Amino acid sequence: MQKHHAAIAMFLVLLLSYILNAIDRSLFSILTIEVRDAMSLSLPEVGLAATVFTLGMGLAGLPTGYLLNIMSRKSVVLLGLFVFSVATFLTAHAKGLPDLLAYRFISGLGEAVQVTALIAIGASYFYTRRALITGLISFAYGIGAFAGPSMTASLLNAYDWKMPFIAFGLVGIVMMGIVALGVRPWFSESKANEEQANVDHGNLAASEATDTIWNPTTILLGLASICSGVAVYGFSGLYPTYLRGALGFSPQQAGPGPNNSSLCWESTVLSIRNPAGPHMPTDTTVSTVLGSKNLTNVNVTSGFQNGWSNLTFIGTQAGVAGGFGLSGALASSQHISLGTNAAAMGAPVAGAVTFFGLPVTGFMVRTFSNNTLTCGTASCQGNYGSAFNHSYRTTILP
Repeated sequence: MQKHHAAIAMFLVLLLSYILNAIDRSLFSILTIEVRDAMSLSLPEVGLAATVFTLGMGLAGLPTGYLLNIMSRKSVVLLGLFVFSVATFLTAHAKGLPDLLAYRFISGLGEAVQVTALIAIGASYFYTRRALITGLISFAYGIGAFAGPSMTASLLNAYDWKMPFIAFGLVGIVMMGIVALGVRPWFSESKANEEQANVDHGNLAASEATDTIWNPTTILLGLASICSGVAVYGFSGLYPTYLRGALGFSPQQAGPGPNNSSLCWESTVLSIRNPAGPHMPTDTTVSTVLGSKNLTNVNVTSGFQNGWSNLTFIGTQAGVAGGFGLSGALASSQHISLGTNAAAMGAPVAGAVTFFGLPVTGFMVRTFSNNTLTCGTASCQGNYGSAFNHSYRTTILP
């Protein structure tokens, strides 16, 4: 039983490495706008770069089978991790389309090598639970595909377009060490499934003599895989580019923190609130007036009645040449501040600057609750709503 638990733990380590594989596959599609602008690529060129890794994945099948015959499965997993991690790291240092395509292609090779060996390890040791193992591998991929875009966008907003490639490439090298130390040969090189196959070989010999991969089932499965690849990677590779390039969506913003008061580009509700107020709602994740969850809270001290709200458009927006946005480069910089007068806009920036984002709308809405009032012989709710136009001042320094 203890050995079985150890095998499960080692398989979880391998699944963790596959989560990184899935993150790597989604990485480029989030950054296509930045890569296109940095390298002056056309849409067809950046589209090819976004999906060429799938060609590497497809071509890696036969070489991987050969590698599994001459190397240990664990070594093949480590080789795949190394190849796609180094290729991902080098993508940040690509100088043009040819080397960019080469790195992306090599990345696909490594990803396919890793997952093929991973499936061989899981299906060999847990041979009585092959369907479950395949499902767990798909589940791990889903986790990486879900977490990858938000992690990529967080790094993009905090640094630049190169940092996600560098960070995940280095994480892959670290993961190699974890797999090398954590996965034992008795698990990765198990022959239990082959031993069971030898026991049953006499009963299946007649049917195996006529087995061939060229049968209707495998051919249909192959065609389905081709259609799936076109649908999945054609969509996931370029749809983020469409959302950001054609519809103007921004990358997902970094998670909230004590010093992060940056705003999204599309729309954000500022909730100016006194946390110590006696009737202040405790839910800070949604606007109680407008119902928006795209919310940034600005807390004021007790006794604050009126003053200026200074929205400072500072901080380099990563990957946008010459452009500044509401999201700042310094995590300690507060971009929303309240005071009795407008604060300074910050040091002038040399050269022409383009500001991105929708204009700040000049109005405020609020609600009042007076519980119940006497309305003749009945009681009624004494709740009110109001809107106030704001005065504003725009300052853009050259």
